[in-house]
Amino acid sequence: MIHIDYTNMLTPTVVGGVPLADWQSADALFGSAHREFEQRRNAGELGFLALPGDAALHAQSTEFATRTRGKFDDIVVLGIGGSALGPIALRTALRKPYWNMLSAGDRDMKPRMHVLDNLDPVTITALLNQVTLERTLFVVTSKSGGTAETMAQYLVVRETLESHKLAVRDHIVFVTDPSKGALRPVANAEKIPALDIPANVGGRFSVLCPVGILPAALIGIDTAGLLAGAGEMAQKCLSPQLRENPAAVFATLQYLADVKAGKRIHVMMPYSDALRDCASWFVQLWAESLGKIRPDKVSVGPTPLASLGATDQHSQVQLFMEGTADKTITLISVPRKKGDVQIPKLHQDIPELAYLGGHALGEVLDVERRATAGALARRGRPNMTIELDAVDAWHMGALFMLLQAATIYAGAMYGVNPLDQPGVELGKNFTYAIMGRPGSDAAKAEWDQLPKPDPKYRV
Repeated sequence: MIHIDYTNMLTPTVVGGVPLADWQSADALFGSAHREFEQRRNAGELGFLALPGDAALHAQSTEFATRTRGKFDDIVVLGIGGSALGPIALRTALRKPYWNMLSAGDRDMKPRMHVLDNLDPVTITALLNQVTLERTLFVVTSKSGGTAETMAQYLVVRETLESHKLAVRDHIVFVTDPSKGALRPVANAEKIPALDIPANVGGRFSVLCPVGILPAALIGIDTAGLLAGAGEMAQKCLSPQLRENPAAVFATLQYLADVKAGKRIHVMMPYSDALRDCASWFVQLWAESLGKIRPDKVSVGPTPLASLGATDQHSQVQLFMEGTADKTITLISVPRKKGDVQIPKLHQDIPELAYLGGHALGEVLDVERRATAGALARRGRPNMTIELDAVDAWHMGALFMLLQAATIYAGAMYGVNPLDQPGVELGKNFTYAIMGRPGSDAAKAEWDQLPKPDPKYRV
């Protein structure tokens, strides 16, 4: 199960927390957000909620993975934004490291998964030189087929395959819009396998469709468990009762901390290496969904920040404790009963070492989480803890769904559309204009009017 302990988010427990009176009167705020949530759901806009129950869509991924099992040593995902961050988070959380397989005599789990989420030619060239192309599958993920970065990667990969006399349809699979976009006609004409991104599922909400599920299935992750956890959490997140709805609790407290207590930076800090990249996935979800200009022309939106316990206790936590009091910190806890490592009782004559003996590594990590939460509270810094019973497929699916639903509720509270990203489009359009993409005349004219770099301001 997943629970949220928000004791340290409220005054008077934490001096800088959400005023208790605001939390006690938050039912009206959430009631309005819930009505908007339901309106969007009934209009078919919240496609991510339906993904756990879409057996046919799930089968697209599992059947492809079954057909290709044993054919590939490397899976290379070409994608950016949600098309990359979701698969990365799943791989980090749920793909067992190779040393767990030593008893089976397999020191190198295959297929390996790589994600090319940028255009750096050094990285791309190095990977293409590293893999054996005959044993490599490229997953090209773009809903529109117009994502410049991913399409540039695709063109490079395609030419590389063709130059090695390899059939493209045997080494590439598209994940794209069911009927529209640039990739679908190519798939149809050349019989390249293509899986669907539902029309009502946006990139940062796509981890539980083939964007994340296909790569997960290809590397042996329990995708049925992912969707089962997500489905159970989705039902909880539909509740109209604020304090019974985990997504509502998270969204409402983070929103109130921002607008009532000036906490405009929202830190996600898991105490688990397996969840490191889940924090980065959350950063995109929260930032791209909520950082908007409202209809009244006011800019709103909290700034999310990824952190990792206990690693960042020795870097960022100094800032969290004594820097500007403008942050909430969400810690994620995971029990460490199974597979924990006992600390030997050595150097008993040295006090700085002796006290550790007899404890376990996971125990120390969890004590550090509790100590950090308490210290933050003591310094008036609001924090909450998301408690996971385990890092497994069920809990990861549930966590993804909780945070996605929370984002929709938060968007309603901030008065913005959490499903679009207009602030990203201008930079895209300028890129198209500079690169000469047809239909970019208006963007090119606007680009040409911008001031050019002045040599006197260059050192």
